[in-house]
Amino acid sequence: MRYRGRFAPSPTGPLHAGSLVAALASWLDARAHGGTWLVRIEDVDGPRCAPGTDRLILEQLAACGLVSDEPVVWQSTRGTAYEAARQSLLQQGDAFACACSRQDIELALLAAGAPRERHHAAVYPGTCRPEHGGLRGRPARAWRFRIPPRARVEWVDRRLGPQTQDVAAEVGDFIVQRADGLWAYQLAVVVDDAAQGITHVVRGEDLADNTARQILLQRALGLPTPAYLHTPLVLGDNGEKLSKQNGAQALDLSDPLRPLHAAAHALGLREADHGVPEALARWTAAWAARWRA
Repeated sequence: MRYRGRFAPSPTGPLHAGSLVAALASWLDARAHGGTWLVRIEDVDGPRCAPGTDRLILEQLAACGLVSDEPVVWQSTRGTAYEAARQSLLQQGDAFACACSRQDIELALLAAGAPRERHHAAVYPGTCRPEHGGLRGRPARAWRFRIPPRARVEWVDRRLGPQTQDVAAEVGDFIVQRADGLWAYQLAVVVDDAAQGITHVVRGEDLADNTARQILLQRALGLPTPAYLHTPLVLGDNGEKLSKQNGAQALDLSDPLRPLHAAAHALGLREADHGVPEALARWTAAWAARWRA
């Protein structure tokens, strides 16, 4: 199958040094495999998206020589596809309605003596599963994916190596549609990757933890599982991941080679002393020598 990759930024702010690393790595991987590189704007969480930021991100990418090979897709236009996927899960018994608030979940965990947090998020205790009584007359707040009995997922990351996660114990039944009606990232990304024929996902290491949940959704929906490669994180001066949430600065593109050199360095690639096209060509050859399957 011909290689198809993608870069999928959320337009909650302009690209910064960390997001450029993921963009460059995904572009290089596609070019190294002679494949297609797509850009998808993940604006499914509309309230967090800043107006005009999607266009700014596309301009930033273009300034760095990174242009989608096909028309850009916005998740905000894809609600019908997500609803169809949710209905399929419901019909199969792989999803259920949930009436629990965050406080309800924390109190249930406390009463059961279970661990309360995982990465600052409570592990859902299965309160509204049909076999536990369902909604009990309460209105549905959200919809959750029903974790199958044997949910230890194993996969091999192209950079990180063998990975495993017991999704039932570490996450629990996770949300596919939120209480505010917005679609959850996990469902949207799986549906869109399949719709766009994505064969390889290259993204930041902070998203590796999502992979097991996405594989379970792919299996339940009968969708293919791409190959995954998670890139090193760029850390701020405080040692935390550089992100929009902790004040990462927008890229200074007065000289695009400067941020590109920094991104290439983070990926273990040498600097290139020529223009952007020449640098990208040199890095593509180096990437192919290291990561081409």
